Amino acid sequence: MTRLSGSTRYARVNGVQLHPTSLPGGRLGDEAFAFVDWLAEAGQSWWQTLPLGPTGEGGSPYKSPSAFAGAAELLADPGAPVSAAEIEALREREAYWLPDWEAFAGPGAVADQVRFDREWTALREYAAERGVGIIGDLPIYVAAEGADHRAHPELFQTGAQAGAPPDKFTDLGQLWGNPLYDWPALRRRRYRWWVERLRRTSRLVDLSRIDHFRGFVAYWSVPEGAADASGGHWARGPGRALFEAIRAELGDLPLVAENLGEITPPVERLRHELNLPGMAVMQFAFDPDEPKSPYKLPRHEENDVVYTGTHDHDTARGWYESLKPTERDDFEREVTETGIDDDPWWSLIRLTMTSRCHLCMLQMQDVLGLGSEARMNTPGTVGPQNWSWRMQKDALTPELAQRLRTATAAANRLPARSS
Repeated sequence: MTRLSGSTRYARVNGVQLHPTSLPGGRLGDEAFAFVDWLAEAGQSWWQTLPLGPTGEGGSPYKSPSAFAGAAELLADPGAPVSAAEIEALREREAYWLPDWEAFAGPGAVADQVRFDREWTALREYAAERGVGIIGDLPIYVAAEGADHRAHPELFQTGAQAGAPPDKFTDLGQLWGNPLYDWPALRRRRYRWWVERLRRTSRLVDLSRIDHFRGFVAYWSVPEGAADASGGHWARGPGRALFEAIRAELGDLPLVAENLGEITPPVERLRHELNLPGMAVMQFAFDPDEPKSPYKLPRHEENDVVYTGTHDHDTARGWYESLKPTERDDFEREVTETGIDDDPWWSLIRLTMTSRCHLCMLQMQDVLGLGSEARMNTPGTVGPQNWSWRMQKDALTPELAQRLRTATAAANRLPARSS
């Protein structure tokens, strides 16, 4: 992988987001290795996944019953033999959290984690050999009554739950239902749980996106039992102290702060103090009601990560087809001024690549030109339509790799290994 000096500074490169469950077989193994090969052939430097833990309610990887365990459902060979020596080595290395997960998940849980670490390590090493880094995703909250909540009730509040406030998309806000952290209790323990969580994450990926970063400054607290999130209130988060504790134990970790939504000056001030890249989402750049939107190309910051869209947004094709006339005019005018002449969804990809942001991430569905039927998740909804999209077996063609490579080269984003 190509990076500049410093833990969060990256050369001008591209990557693709695709969760392993969206591979044709929905697992690791040969298809995951083939995807790495395809990324390298397409001139891509990064593969971004969603959280790698066991899934929770509705199949969501953001409501995992463990903040540490790997998902056994991702295993290509779930019946592979595991030796006593391997189990003992994992128990020693992951002593902080593994007993809690074993108590929650039952017999065979440790063996599954050995298998997961074995398969994932092999894939990550192969990706590194091909010049492809792995970007992981760290949800801010854990699942109610999951392994972490049960093992450490003293670290969580009672009588309140997590959510998001009302905004222009929903009058009732979003009721997530996760337990909220008792930040004073965590501080008294020197944030040990969070330190160990980041230690585990750093062993699995090369770079981590921290979900809902604004919650570390202030979070939306909703009374337990509320029917919706509209009656919540803002409460103070740990701020810089948490990250200083993590840095004191683990050094500078490569992190990206998810700073989407209702972002206030204190949130951005903390992010900049910590030198953490933020996110710029191009689907947000053409709202006529937001002429000073930070997502517009001239306002991008070099150290940020630019996305066509994320797992919570429509695909580029679905987005384009649902644009209002004024939004479409704004988008097509900017595309024309940039000299791009392509399918609308590929125009968004190529326009995104022109950003001054060093790192540009594309959704695999956008590269494939798929419509709204391939959307990964619609926030605020639960159902089989979420988290279930999979690529067709024949989707990763040499022609598509060449098309992406050509666009990547034109934007001066090819890694040094293939320039």
